Amino acid sequence: MPKRSEEMLMDLWLSLLLVWITCVLSVSMTPIIGQSKSTQTGGSAVVASGVGEGQRLLSRAKRGWVWNQMFVLEEFSGPDPILVGRLHTDKVDNDTARYSLAGEGAGTIFAINEKTGDIHAMKRLDREEKAEYTLTAKVTNGITGQLLEPMTEFIIKVQDINDNAPKFTEGPYHAAVEEMSAVGTSVITVTATDADDPVYGNSAKLVYSILEGQPYFSVDPNSATIRIALHGMDREMREDYQVVIQAKDMGGHMGGLSGTTTVSITLQDINDNPPKFSKSLYEFVIPEDLPLGKEGGKVKANDRDIGENAKSTYSIIEGDDQGVFEIITNATTQEGILQLRKPLDYESKRNYTLKVEATNIRSEPRSNGPFKDTATVKIVVEDSDEPPVFSKPMYLLEVDENAPINKIIGTVTARDPDATGSPIRYFIDRHTDLERQFNINVDNGRITLAKPLDRETDMWHNITVTATEVRNHSQISRAVVAIRVMDINDNAPEFATEYEAFLCENGKPGQVIQTVSAVDKDDPIQGHYFDYRLVPEMLNNPNFTIKNNQDNSISVLAKHDTFRRQKQEMYFLPIIVTDNGNPPMSSTNTLTIRVCGCSKDGIVQSCNVEAYVLPIGLSMGALIAILACIILLLVVLFVTLRRHKNEPLIIKDDEDVRENIIRYDDEGGGEEDTEAFDIATLQNPDGINGYLPRKDIKPDLQFMPRAGQHSGPNGVDVDEFINVRLHEADNDPTAPPYDSIQIYGYEGRGSIAGSLSSLETASSDSDQNYDYLREWGPRFRRLGELYSVGESDRET
Repeated sequence: MPKRSEEMLMDLWLSLLLVWITCVLSVSMTPIIGQSKSTQTGGSAVVASGVGEGQRLLSRAKRGWVWNQMFVLEEFSGPDPILVGRLHTDKVDNDTARYSLAGEGAGTIFAINEKTGDIHAMKRLDREEKAEYTLTAKVTNGITGQLLEPMTEFIIKVQDINDNAPKFTEGPYHAAVEEMSAVGTSVITVTATDADDPVYGNSAKLVYSILEGQPYFSVDPNSATIRIALHGMDREMREDYQVVIQAKDMGGHMGGLSGTTTVSITLQDINDNPPKFSKSLYEFVIPEDLPLGKEGGKVKANDRDIGENAKSTYSIIEGDDQGVFEIITNATTQEGILQLRKPLDYESKRNYTLKVEATNIRSEPRSNGPFKDTATVKIVVEDSDEPPVFSKPMYLLEVDENAPINKIIGTVTARDPDATGSPIRYFIDRHTDLERQFNINVDNGRITLAKPLDRETDMWHNITVTATEVRNHSQISRAVVAIRVMDINDNAPEFATEYEAFLCENGKPGQVIQTVSAVDKDDPIQGHYFDYRLVPEMLNNPNFTIKNNQDNSISVLAKHDTFRRQKQEMYFLPIIVTDNGNPPMSSTNTLTIRVCGCSKDGIVQSCNVEAYVLPIGLSMGALIAILACIILLLVVLFVTLRRHKNEPLIIKDDEDVRENIIRYDDEGGGEEDTEAFDIATLQNPDGINGYLPRKDIKPDLQFMPRAGQHSGPNGVDVDEFINVRLHEADNDPTAPPYDSIQIYGYEGRGSIAGSLSSLETASSDSDQNYDYLREWGPRFRRLGELYSVGESDRET
């Protein structure tokens, strides 16, 4: 028979044995109910019963309720309800007593025979759901319903069987341990749980064992701690392991239930492998014009470790005494990048042999220092067409500011470093010489002056000179040439500022009026020294003198104290300033000295001579009166101006209807009817004889009214009339200096039609020449052209 079948048969026999024991215990623990009223005291009852009246006897009687805990086997699944226990009382006849239950599961899980007191479990019970039930037993008289015994609680415990297998609630598990760990090193502890009763029997006693994972790991049967079981476990050989752990109850004996879990164990890396170059010899060809900091080659040392343990740094340990090369580490690829620190020169050195070392960054405490490896790097320098090389990276030249045109300032030189030795051509970068101040000889690099210099304008000129190979114009080099303009004494000194001194009337003789200093645009090497002196004609002046302060400045002093503003308000003192250049330069500067009134402390109060000659002793009342008169005059002037502004400029007569609308609404007899309306107002040559005064100006001269123009019986020529009026307007001194309206309302007399209307003119058959209108000026030229056009149209 297989082993598993034997275990099942054994479990069945054990279950039957437990059921039999339970039945025996239930019968032996059936309560006995006494016939007399009792009081429970511990496990017995002391009853007092009367034998006869007046007599009291103490006797030990049977206890009324005698029982212990009841037990029922879990997971029992027989055809009939299982008997849990029996209630019984001996106080009355069993036929009269009625039993009942109350409490947890009464009537649903547990049922009682009310006559016999037998308690049965009606359902299949599970201890893991509920381990015990608390109920209340009650016995009454079936006839009277009286309570025969006090109600008492009792407990029904569900007796455990091994019906739950162990479980690993937190699985599957993941753990890590360093590679090369010693045997017995703890990895992880796994724990299983069993829902069976840990107190009763061995149903919850677990024993652990390893099903998969030997011979690498082992497990402690009691604590479930997994440990290293094999020496020298190397991550580089195998990194991940799967371990299966079993937990079995019943102390691991036959018939026990079991559960398993999986533990994933990863070996952690340690730095137990050195870096290793993929080649022992590397060869590179590097052009000599490779820029500094650019990559010239790569080397790589591989490391079987991972993470920080695989990181290495590279260094050059031999073959680079001049420090031409350097090697840096690429943190991403872990490669060594070879690059230049100094330029290569094919003509100087063509081969290099370097020894490169790779070193682990981290090292294990149990190892003897970090792991290393070395490789050889051979470098061949390749010739390249190099640009010209100047003899200096920067040139400093000097030239006098008065140097003549085409003077040689200096020379720059460059050479071709290649073996071919190409000729060189020189040029000035005109972006650095916008004024084209200098020229350069393209063949020999000689710099000459092209325009005059002025140190006071530009002291330094910084230009860039380029050198180009004749055979290859793309090879260009540049050098900076700084040209310093040397100073010559070509500027005369002058006052540092425009001085204006103030001299107090009450000053003392010898007092300092002003301190004067000078400046010079030149910059001599030995520094400035200025000499001050008065012009020759002022050497013996009685008013002022000067004193040298020995610091390139002078003090102007007053010779007396009799200066008065009434006598002379301002003095001019010319001073000659000479520098110490070669040749010396000088200039004459004038100091203005103003005489002022000062306080006793020498503080200037007034320098105005008019303020000084005002009457002295004017009272405050007089000043107020003068101010009031001025204000009154201003008010009167303002009112007058406002009144004149509101009146018209020219007074017009009531009959003067010029510029007014005249209504001609009387239908007369046509052009021949001159009596229908009096148009004398339009022909009023005499009405303008009256003088019309102007109110916009005040004439200086009064003129009599002009005599009117009287026409003869045959009328007046219009040309003559207008010319006279124009002459009067141009020569009238009372006319304003701007254009004004002139009245030309005179039509003349003797007109046949009496009107100048266009209808009359157009209908007239008389021949009229209007060419004379063009001679009157531009105002009448247009009118003459209009009438001439009308005549020509009519003729055609």
